Amino acid sequence: MAYVVTAIWTAQPGQEDVVRDAIEKLTPPSRQEPGNRFYQAYESPEEPGVFRLFEIYDDEAAYQAHGASEHFAEYGHGRAIPVLAKRERAFYETIG
Repeated sequence: MAYVVTAIWTAQPGQEDVVRDAIEKLTPPSRQEPGNRFYQAYESPEEPGVFRLFEIYDDEAAYQAHGASEHFAEYGHGRAIPVLAKRERAFYETIG
């Protein structure tokens, strides 16, 4: 069983590049975290400024460690999240 997180980050108008840049910088160290199995952000051409993140961790503790990491503090809380109009998250566990 794995712990799955989906997140939707919607940038405030005019802040799309700030959020995109923060995600680009956040992704490589997030992929290197112990307990991280998959970390990918994407943006639809039909919804510019709406960023979706799909993350898979060994367990909830690994996800919590991601949220407490230095790189998430810098790029997530420090850069992207302050300029979001909306932030949504959903949590799942894999089956089988």
